[in-house]
Amino acid sequence: MHPNNPLEVWLRGPLPEVPPLLQPVAHALLQAREELTALLLNFPADLLWQQPGGVASVGFHLQHLRGVLDRLLTYARGAALSPEQLEALRQEGQPASAADTAASLVAAFNEQVDKAMAQLIATPEATLTEVRTVGRAQLPSTVLGLLVHAAEHTMRHLGQLLVTARVLLAQAAAVSE
Repeated sequence: MHPNNPLEVWLRGPLPEVPPLLQPVAHALLQAREELTALLLNFPADLLWQQPGGVASVGFHLQHLRGVLDRLLTYARGAALSPEQLEALRQEGQPASAADTAASLVAAFNEQVDKAMAQLIATPEATLTEVRTVGRAQLPSTVLGLLVHAAEHTMRHLGQLLVTARVLLAQAAAVSE
């Protein structure tokens, strides 16, 4: 929740510039941003790449959240992925550098959410049923399908990330007692 507003984003009312049919997508992305920022503001760097029970690390989820949002929005615009996007996909789950911290990865996700919001605002509702293709196989979707999947996929990984982070923080607290 936002520190100044305990209500979830979707309960705060419509976002004035976002087309009505895209409100749920915007609400989900903004909710994810708030929850990630709140939980991971001071997340310990030594826990970022740990995989308790073999699950994906917090670092992976942060990279993937940013990357998948970027890729799905690219497809929604009717564009193909760039070589940089394909390389980022291959690198997900690996620390890009020793400077990777939870704060820097959250900041990168937040920047991607800002880009997503700008794209949502600029998306005419009349285009939502236009066909778009996904990946090398050119699998069929629509602008709306891709945007909704971007929100759904973000929330799925957010949930996994939040549980993993809480488990790691609890384990760290138990060790330090």
